[in-house]
Amino acid sequence: MMKVISYNLRKHHAAGELAGLVQRHGADVLCLQEFDTSDIPTEIAGLRLAHATQRNRLGLAVYYRASSYRAIEVRSMALKKSLHDRVLKPAEERLLGVRLHDIDANREFIIASFHAAPLTALNSLRRHQIRTALTELAALGEGLPILMVGDYNYPVFKENLGQKVREHGYDLTLSDSRTYTRYRFFRGHYDFATSVGFTIDRIRTLPQGLSDHLPILITIDGAEDAAVA
Repeated sequence: MMKVISYNLRKHHAAGELAGLVQRHGADVLCLQEFDTSDIPTEIAGLRLAHATQRNRLGLAVYYRASSYRAIEVRSMALKKSLHDRVLKPAEERLLGVRLHDIDANREFIIASFHAAPLTALNSLRRHQIRTALTELAALGEGLPILMVGDYNYPVFKENLGQKVREHGYDLTLSDSRTYTRYRFFRGHYDFATSVGFTIDRIRTLPQGLSDHLPILITIDGAEDAAVA
């Protein structure tokens, strides 16, 4: 079993909550969005920093439990830009993937933190970003299980998104309750997961902290066999 927490920190405001979240829920992996990468610790509550994006101050980061996993390779990249991105340049890199080796099971898998374009962009652009991100992650290791979690900025028409994701060979899994509550007309599920090769037992929305997003806890029962020779 593996536990993954994904959290959009709202411009780093909720960063002080991370150690408590990891300890309280026994997280093995931490995937962050809107993390101030100029003020980033190498360890949070026993989890080691795998990598953080470099080209935007409020970026992405992935932490993992070093006693259970070993980081093999990382990949960060920019995705197709919205007009908002081109004008205001809030985030250059919107995907951070890490290939991890499970020490006990002797197998590898890929975990990624993802932050889609804001609501000012079209859903079609976000679908393009998701499709490109999954393709890039697959290139990190052929046939490996993949879990991409984060802020998808996709509160409506998720049925259509789910269909498109399934056509690409992945599953889309929502948490048990909404993850964004700041604005009345934009409340809904923003933070969720796309995956292949994993058995996701549950995604739970955790209590709200200082962010306008609520953290989510993904519990994974297992992964398809991808043992290392």
